[in-house]
Parts: sequence; structure tokens; C-alpha cells
Amino acid sequence: MDALKKIIQDSYVITMKDVIFEGHQTLRLVAEEVEKPVTPELLTLGERMMTFLKNSQNPEMVEKLELRGGVGLAAPQLNIAKRVIAILIPDAKGNIQFEEIMYNPKIIAHSAQEVCLKSGEGCLSVEREVLGFVPRYKRVTVTYINHDNEEKTIKLKDHQAIVLQHELDHLNGILFFDRINEKEPWAVKEGVEILE
Repeated sequence: MDALKKIIQDSYVITMKDVIFEGHQTLRLVAEEVEKPVTPELLTLGERMMTFLKNSQNPEMVEKLELRGGVGLAAPQLNIAKRVIAILIPDAKGNIQFEEIMYNPKIIAHSAQEVCLKSGEGCLSVEREVLGFVPRYKRVTVTYINHDNEEKTIKLKDHQAIVLQHELDHLNGILFFDRINEKEPWAVKEGVEILE
């Protein structure tokens, strides 16, 4: 049974068993555009992806389902080469800052200024620790189709923009460590802001 058919079965719960890891060819594909309007199958996929993120941020569910915590998930990480991502970003107190399921997300404008996370980035599909700065645009303007099949345009900055770009990379066959300077992992260009 293919991954999409499995995940959209009644009351299916995505766990780490559904996530594929570096070395899997799907992670290096450019994912296909989603047809408009978004099909019920892909709407269900988006819902299940968001449920995974919510579970991965709930300590009880993390223990019960043996999950790794995540703030974003892309369909290719589930071996589904479609342009679908889910993002769920809490603040330090656990309040949700940004929550969205996006179909065909596309950056249409971005800042010249770049930022990176002080601690580097991690990924549900990369089980090893890869150290180094991952430069990203500080601000992005993004178009996408939401879960209600509406076309949206939003602006994101800093941490939210970083998460979005990480997930967008998955749709283009790019992993975060592809963006780390191999010779000097902690080197950054002048003017790059480092976020806590």
C-alpha cells in the first residue's frame, strides 16, 4: 500500500515509523504541485501531518507514541512527493505562535538580510546531529493554498521564516545540511543575524 493511502485511512495516526530518513530517494526529489482545488485525500493528509506535530509537542503523546519533537513536517518526509507542509510553532511558554497547513507554498519575495539559528537546525528525517549555521532569509512573503482551499499570501520573519524555508527545502529535494559551509560550519557572512 502506498504511503498516502495508508495515512488517510480512518483514524490513522502518523508516528516516526512513517518518517523516511536521509539516504531515501524521495527526500531528494522535487515534489509535485498539488492540483487545485486540493483533493479530500490531500486535505486529510494535511490534517494528519498537523496532528503529528501537535502530538510531537505533547510530552504524554511523545512518550506513548515514541515521537521526536517537531515544528514542521513536509509530505516528502512521509514518502509522499507532493507539495504539502504543516507548521506548528509554539513560543517559549507553549502558546502557539503560528499554525498552518500549506499546499503549493512558494516564496514570492524575500529580504536581502539573512539569519540563522545559534544552535543550528535539526530535522525529523536526519537522525544524526549535524552542526553548523544554516543561512536563511530573515523575511519572506509566501503564497499558498490553505486547508479551506483559499489562496493566501502571508509575511513571515525570523524563526517562523526559518521553519518555513526548512520545510520548503524538503519540497525541492534539499536537506538543511546542504546549506552548511563544509569547510567552516560555524562561519557566516558579514551582516547575518544569529537568532537564539
